[in-house]
Amino acid sequence: MYEMDLLDNTENVNRLLARYGVKFGIYKNNTFKEQLFPFDAIPRVIQKEEFDYLERGLKQRVLALNMFLDDIYHDKKIVKDKVIPEDFIFASSGYMPECEGVTPVKKIYSHISGIDLVKGKNDEWYILEDNLRVPSGASYPMIARDLCRRSSPKTFRDNQLEDNRNYASLLRKTMDNVNVEGHTVILTPGRYNAAYFEHSYLAEKTGAHLVNGSELIVEDDKLYYVDYRGKKERVGAVYRRISDEYLDPMNFNPESVIGIPHIFDVYAKGNVALLNAPGNGIADDKGIYYFVPKMIRYYLGEEPVLSNAPTYLPFYEEDMAYVLEHFDSLVLKDVAEAGGYGVVFGSSMTREQKEQFIALLKKEPRRFIAQEVIDFQDLDIQDNGDVVARKADLRAFVLMADEPYVWKSGLTRFSRNPDSFIVNSSQGGGFKDTWVLSR
Repeated sequence: MYEMDLLDNTENVNRLLARYGVKFGIYKNNTFKEQLFPFDAIPRVIQKEEFDYLERGLKQRVLALNMFLDDIYHDKKIVKDKVIPEDFIFASSGYMPECEGVTPVKKIYSHISGIDLVKGKNDEWYILEDNLRVPSGASYPMIARDLCRRSSPKTFRDNQLEDNRNYASLLRKTMDNVNVEGHTVILTPGRYNAAYFEHSYLAEKTGAHLVNGSELIVEDDKLYYVDYRGKKERVGAVYRRISDEYLDPMNFNPESVIGIPHIFDVYAKGNVALLNAPGNGIADDKGIYYFVPKMIRYYLGEEPVLSNAPTYLPFYEEDMAYVLEHFDSLVLKDVAEAGGYGVVFGSSMTREQKEQFIALLKKEPRRFIAQEVIDFQDLDIQDNGDVVARKADLRAFVLMADEPYVWKSGLTRFSRNPDSFIVNSSQGGGFKDTWVLSR
């Protein structure tokens, strides 16, 4: 399937990735630190038929989530029909009342969705979580594929693979599809952001301007980019890599120094597109995740193609009883956390820790979900000259223009710890290229 020269070049590829600045930043003990996002050259290989199945399920899921977001900020039919409890919606930290009644350009809320999946040892795929705010990670397999093609051209000549280097053109099409009038920009918080490499890389590949908040101004209900010469030009679409709360100090967090005053007002009047839409955090909520299969049935009238991991909501009395009875066999997640944080395994707790956690769970049942621990498949990685097995997931990217499109690649992340199920880059994981066979 792949040539030894590809595997032998893992070290060289990582050296080039470091030279090109392919790093991931983390904050630890209130200190910002950049570290290499380690690459492993043994690819994850997905057969065409298997990816076709994933593609159907991912398109279905993202369509339903977009319909949910439009509904929840307008008519709230899914609440009125008692599919999702009202209290559950409005208690979510991702729900933004400022977005009530606001309709984004073309009614597209999640232009770029990152859906995390794992494949169980039973060969079934499960959705672990939905990322509809500011999903990151597409740039890493893009640049890794490019470097690997150079180091082992024969491998890529001999195998019928989908070319993942089209992500930039797909992203540009997605941005242009909603551009109101003017330039397209990628808004970055700056070089101290964890994913700054990706911001600059995608700007270069798509031809969009990479800007920070100080380079954008609002005048007469329109958004403008001001270059270093003071020249002012209209902006029609902003792929923003800034969290909702920091986007606009006049509407959200007044202490934000990286946002643009009144940009939300321009967006609300339809004079600029924001990718992704503010307020998407309600669909990112791990508690809302529980209801996505119900959303698919409610909005689309279809059975879900892809299953959630078996999930319990302590918010419901019967689920709370189950969680307490089976605590040691479950993984518990804080619904507002991300990046592998706020995840605890019942089996790993001491008796005292368990008692403290259960007390917190009973006090704040809306704050947590519990899931069965999926024994997901290991993938081979190289480790100091040996090939060893490690847990790995897949972040699939779905881009929404007029129709959803599933990128025929993805970010495969793996744990470098043999005993860990946590694969996130912020937790020290590495990544692989994802090969989707074209035949």
